[in-house]
Amino acid sequence: MRIIYMGTPEFAVPALDSLARAGHDIVAAYSQPPRPAGRGKALRPSPVQARAEELGIEVRTPVSLKDAGVQTAFAALDADVAVVAAYGLILPGAILAMPRHGCMNIHASLLPRWRGAAPIQRAILSGDNVTGVTIMDMEAGLDTGPMRAKHVTPVEDKTGGMLTAELAKAGAQLMLEVLEDLSLHPPMTQPDEGVTYAAKIDKAEARIDFTRDAHQVERQVRAFNPFPGAFFQYRGERFRILAAHVEHHAGTPGTLLDDSLLIGCGHDAIRPTVIQRAGKGAMNAGELLRGYDMPAGSRVDD
Repeated sequence: MRIIYMGTPEFAVPALDSLARAGHDIVAAYSQPPRPAGRGKALRPSPVQARAEELGIEVRTPVSLKDAGVQTAFAALDADVAVVAAYGLILPGAILAMPRHGCMNIHASLLPRWRGAAPIQRAILSGDNVTGVTIMDMEAGLDTGPMRAKHVTPVEDKTGGMLTAELAKAGAQLMLEVLEDLSLHPPMTQPDEGVTYAAKIDKAEARIDFTRDAHQVERQVRAFNPFPGAFFQYRGERFRILAAHVEHHAGTPGTLLDDSLLIGCGHDAIRPTVIQRAGKGAMNAGELLRGYDMPAGSRVDD
């Protein structure tokens, strides 16, 4: 097939690779424009742009798809389908209608649950037992289009980063299967029941509220690993918790209950096992405590 590929972050790279390996004709890759990054704030291309250029695919980075010239250039590609994965820009109706088979999206949830920007993190935060990826035909609504295929996976104790990598690979394979024979994957209307919305993650959500149940805090730690990182303040310094487990122990929320970093919560307690001080590398809790005093009875989040 003649394919226009549209994606931006690392999540979208496996599908680009899979489509190229399968021999599809990727006539162009669309990605968000390069952003300033690093200490020097030099412009850095997105992961999709970087990979597409390595593959010799033409890359286009418009700031919007509403411009008439951009739409004319899109139409001139004469694509069979546009494959979209975490692109990050709204596709106007004119764009959606241009490819012969429309635009198909790789969405990292089991639609209609978790429509929106942050489905993986919201699934973990809500304690979902399973999540997955859905291939859907795109329409004007927010992730409301007809579904063509799904892949289900258990959440278990996976972090946001782990699930992102897993679902990126699963979505890439599922998209290949759908495109191999569209007749075997007819579009099915999403049900009206079970709709939830995955709002974009606000960095303020990453600050841990120890008055909450310890299981909620543990899910917060996993959901925000690697980004933005669940954190607390101690003596004016920020500490990101990258891994932790729950222990059945009563104590005042936000108080260190022993000398080994057990922190009281609204119910039970949380024990960080991997932690990162501001400006430092990640380390296990034992390594931290050998060089930094956090005695029982102290308050965190001060």
